[in-house]
Order: sequence, then structure tokens, then C-alpha cells
Amino acid sequence: MTTVRETPVRLTQFAHGGGCACKIPPGELEDVLGGLRRPGTTATGTTLLVGLDTGDDAAVVTLPAADAAPAQAVVSTADFFTPVVDDPYDWGRIAAANALSDVYAMGGRPIVAVNLLAWPRDVLPFDLAREVLRGGLDIAAEAGCHVGGGHSVDDPEPKYGMAVTGVADPARLLRNDAGRPGLPLSLTKPLGLGVLNNRHKATGERFEQAVATMVALNRDASAAALAAGATCATDITGFGLLGHLHKLARASKVTAVIDTAAVPYLDGAREAARDGFISGGTRRNLEWVAPFTDFGDADADTRFLLADAQTSGGLLVAGEVPGAPVVGELVSGGEYSVVLR
Repeated sequence: MTTVRETPVRLTQFAHGGGCACKIPPGELEDVLGGLRRPGTTATGTTLLVGLDTGDDAAVVTLPAADAAPAQAVVSTADFFTPVVDDPYDWGRIAAANALSDVYAMGGRPIVAVNLLAWPRDVLPFDLAREVLRGGLDIAAEAGCHVGGGHSVDDPEPKYGMAVTGVADPARLLRNDAGRPGLPLSLTKPLGLGVLNNRHKATGERFEQAVATMVALNRDASAAALAAGATCATDITGFGLLGHLHKLARASKVTAVIDTAAVPYLDGAREAARDGFISGGTRRNLEWVAPFTDFGDADADTRFLLADAQTSGGLLVAGEVPGAPVVGELVSGGEYSVVLR
């Protein structure tokens, strides 16, 4: 459903981009992070189980073993971005769901979060900031996650998100380097958030189906993946399906084959792509993955949609998840990390 709703302030007009489309391009980010490695074990006895090496969704540290206590891991992540929608409460909800998603993508359970807020205090009223924070608080409450304060700065461009700490069973993690040939690929949310958000920014049209998708927690999808015995997953956010899939396939040393006809899209997404509402982030995603992708006969709009920079997208799971469409499979590694059919 598409609606146009008048708002006193259009928050998206105060940002150079929107949502996860504002991420630093993946190729540039990898150049920056190259060589930044630290020992896996510290003097405290903790062990870094998941760090920078595979570009996974969150860091995971195992705690020292205690008498009669089950092994436990701490999951740590942070995520924030510029306004992706004009409504401040919805922006807060979306940003919080997106930050919590990284914990779910690792098979963890969020425990506590702190707010990260940048606000142009001389330009936008603090009543709007309060609504943003209220949205984040409501989503965290839905997730059963405490919010214990945070940090704020005066900034010319509004930004909001959360740093989240969770817990997980170190023997039952969802990692992006655990994919194996023969596993199907399930996608738990439809694509198209980027093009619809870009259309919203340009025209003011409000897409209820996009908002509902972005505020939906990935909690149930994560639990279902673990219950099905999955060990490999990632969430689909700013690097698009192709970008995150390339990282998963590369880390797992496999090739991912995608059935383009099986990929679900939100209502209006193809029309938005056809009408040219492609973000700069999506174009950079496609440029980055092109050398690693066999596009087959996929047309230009399909390529853009598969690289579409999602905000608070779903999980991509190596395995079957009840209720989620199977969009492809992992096969033995070949010339390309991703093949479209």
C-alpha cells in the first residue's frame, strides 16, 4: 500500500543518503580494514571467536569456562544510520530492529543496548529526537532487550542506532563461513527496501509494506534457523543480497547459485527500479560484486534489485527455514562466488 502523508519535517531531506545505503562501499571498507588483526586470546582468558577475518555480522567472544556452567559467548555489534523514512518514530523502530538484527544473524539473543544519537540541535527540535528514541525503545522492549542509556553528539546530519550486546551458545552459532556445498539458501524477508526508501525520500510517498518489513525483528527467523540445524547465515542490509552473498560464499569457499525467479520482492519494488529510484549505494554494490558474479541473462533492473541496499532486511540462511522461500543453493567453489540462473 502506498500513501502520501503530510509531515511538518521531512527527516530524509536532512541526510545525504538514507539508511544502510549510507554504508561505506564494501570494497573501500575492506581496504581500510585490511591488516587490522589482533590475537584471538587475551590475558583475561576470553577468546575472539568471530572477528574481522570473514566480515561477519557481529563480533563473538567466548567467556572463560566456569565450574558447572554451560559455555557461553558474548555477541557485540553496533549499527546506526541517517533517516531512512520521514516519520521519526518509525525511523527509531527501523534503526533499532536493524541493530538487533546483527545479533540474531549470529544465532544470538540481545540482552542490552545503548543508544547512539547524532542530532543537529540548532536545526531540528528535540521533540523529534524523543520520538526517534521512543521508537528504538519500543522495538528493544519487543525484543526483550534492555536499553541502558547511550551517547549523543551535536552533528549537522541526524543519525541514530544502537550498540547491542547479546549472548549465544558458542557451539550453535550462525556464521558466514560455515556454508557447505549442497545446502539450500533461504531468504526470510523480500527485497526492494532500498528502491522504495529512495522513492520515499524523493517523492514523500509512504510505503507501509516497506515500513512493516523493516521494523519486523529477525528473532523468529534466527530461532527457526537454529532449530533446523543451520550453522551458516547472514543478514541482508547495506551491501544488498549479492554483496552479502558474495561475502558468505567467499568466507565459506563455495559458490552460491541464485534462482532469480524464486527471489521475493516487495510490492512496488520492480516499478521503483524501473522508474530509476536506484541509490548510489546500490550502484556501488553492483560495481563491487560484478567481477565475482556470473549474471547470466539477468536484466539491468534485476541486477539492481539483487544488489539493492537493504535497511533492516531479512536473514539469508544456508538451510531450509519453515515459511521462507528457497532462492538458491551452495555448490562447490568455482570461477565465480555468485551465479545467477
